[in-house]
Parts: sequence; structure tokens; C-alpha cells
Amino acid sequence: MKLSASIDNAMPELVAIRRDFHAHPELGLAETRTSAFVARHLEALGFEVTTGLAKTGVVGTLSCGTGSRSIGIRADMDALPIAEETGLDYASKTPGLMHACGHDGHTAMLLGAARALAERKNFNGTIHLIFQPAEENAGGAKIMVDEGLFERFPCDAVFALHNEPNLPFGQFALCDGPIMAAVDEARITVHGRGGHGAEPQETADPIVCGASIVMALQTVVARNIHPMDPSVVTVGAFHAGSASNIIPERAEIVVGIRSFDPAVRDELERRIRMIAKSQAESFGMRATVDYERSYDATVNHKAETDFLRETAIRFAGADHVVDLQRPFMGSEDFAYMLKERPGSYFFLGSRVTGEEKSLHHPGYNFNDDLLPIGVAFWTELAEAYLAR
Repeated sequence: MKLSASIDNAMPELVAIRRDFHAHPELGLAETRTSAFVARHLEALGFEVTTGLAKTGVVGTLSCGTGSRSIGIRADMDALPIAEETGLDYASKTPGLMHACGHDGHTAMLLGAARALAERKNFNGTIHLIFQPAEENAGGAKIMVDEGLFERFPCDAVFALHNEPNLPFGQFALCDGPIMAAVDEARITVHGRGGHGAEPQETADPIVCGASIVMALQTVVARNIHPMDPSVVTVGAFHAGSASNIIPERAEIVVGIRSFDPAVRDELERRIRMIAKSQAESFGMRATVDYERSYDATVNHKAETDFLRETAIRFAGADHVVDLQRPFMGSEDFAYMLKERPGSYFFLGSRVTGEEKSLHHPGYNFNDDLLPIGVAFWTELAEAYLAR
């Protein structure tokens, strides 16, 4: 059967599956319903199925021919703690949770590719389909890697995609090298001395000190980092006080930090710690910094990105494939799979009207018209990589 005909026949079921996932969102490491559905579906298609990696992760393995090469393709499964506002008849049935990043679509795409690959058996080697939990919150990719993902399921290369409402529908956007940033978080606590708002001279006001820290942090990227090294320092929260006549004991500042180069990442941490400490001391106070390093930068490998680009051009035409002029400042835990195996991560555009909601917006909904594109591309990529 031709690939297009096979996919067309499967689309009604696949759309229904995607919408069922959407109606039943689950947070990272708790995707029990989704995981069970994925495992049953793969088993019915003839895949060897392994469950339990990173609690709810699933790997489906299919071999054909005598080839020794293998490929891994990842889809993320988790939802977000966002109250949905789409008004869809298949909107989230779980209050406070929704698929606001399109992982329901990513999972459905890979299940559709699983069907096509199993029906066609047009490859020579082994395919590992990796359904990963907890991309959004707990680094499910790293947990799977630490639990022996690639020792148990050897992959010569790994690939993953993400839908992107800010790119034109059907456009493939990729690049060699860094494509997504590393992300860290600093929680700065200013320890002052509280008291009555009418007698500020008897206090050490952590709000005034904290405000000075916030302003000083604006100089880190502008004056301490080379202009050609992308980085971001964002003060996302400032918590202090409860009333106009009370000077509080402490203030908390929450800072998000993004970067690509490891040396820049180190310098950002050094300067943030120094600014917090020195600014607090200048006010006669003390600041403590809880600095947490989160996901590493997602760095694509050249050979696999070249292969991805060539495959995408054959699939969609050169006018639908672009090399990103600059990487995205968002973060992605597929970084940890790319640190262990060569591979590439790319974006697939979904913008049609220009009115689409962005990722993580309560009104976002995955565009089902992307499903056949994703299914067909994953199938062709796997078959090309494991060509007979």
C-alpha cells in the first residue's frame, strides 16, 4: 500500500486518539492512562513493548531484515498545569490540567508512524519508538537515559520534533548546533529586619534592597556577557510584604536564566551570586541564593541534521525547509538524549491564520492537520535511515 493511502485510511482513528489524549491530560511521571494506551496500541501493531522507564515511559521496538543499524524517534506525552480555555467539545476533563504544548499531537503522530512502519516493513534494521514522560517538569529524557535507555535500546541516531504555531504550516525549521537553550533558576532571598512602616529607620528594608538587586541584574547580560553570546536573565517574580504599614523580614526574587555556551552559563551564575551578595551587603543585609541548574542546551549533530534536512527537502520541497538564523531561547530535555547519541531536533510549523494561540497558552490547541505530515515524515525518515 502507498504511504499516502495508508495514512489517509488511518486519519479518522488518529484524530480520535489525539483528541482523547487532549481530553485526558496527565502531568509528568503520572501519564499512566496515556502510557497504557500507547503500550496497548504498539503491542497490537506487533511491536515489542517495554514499559516502566522513568515510571511511565514506553519504548516500542520493531525490527525488519538483517540490518544492524538502529534509529530512535521520541515523542513527549505529558501535559501542563494550566486551566484550559479553548471551549472545545474535547477539552480537558481534568480541572487545572491541559495539553497546552501539543504533546498529545506528538504522541499521536508517532503512533500513526508506528502503524505505517509496521504495515509497510520497508526498512532494514531496528526502530525504537520512544514515548517519553515529563518533558515539561522533571526531565523525563534524562531519567530514561540514566535508567539505561540506550544500553537497552541501542540507537545509532535519535530524532524528535516539536510543533510551532509561530512558523508557517508545514514548514520544517532546523539547524546544526544549538537549537534550544539551557535553563536555570535562581531564588534570591534578602534577609532584612522588619518593623513598622512608620519607623523605617528602625528596620532593614528587604524590599528596597531587593529592588536594587533587580535593577543590578539587568546589567549582567548587557555588560558581562559578549554581545554575540545569546543569553537571558529574567526576573519573573518578586515576593515581599503584606501591608503598607509593615516592612517585612525578607523578600524573595525568582530569576530565570537562559544560555547556550557552558562558559557563559558559568559566568551568569557567578555574576548573579555576586550581585545578590554585594547589593545586600551594601544595604547592611544578607542575601542567600538557591541556584538550580535545569536542562542543558539542546545541541544538534551536524551529520544527522544534514540527513534530516535532505530528507525534509525530498519530503516537502526546498521552499518548506528553513535553517534557523538563530536558536530558540526555550528549553527541551531531548538535550540529554543528544548528549548520549547523535541526532537532531527540529520544529514543524502549524500557523495557518496567524490567530493561533502560542504554546503554553490556555487557548492553545494542536492542529490536527499536522498529523498526516508528521506521520508520513517520521515514516519516511526511519525508512531512509534504515534503507534496504
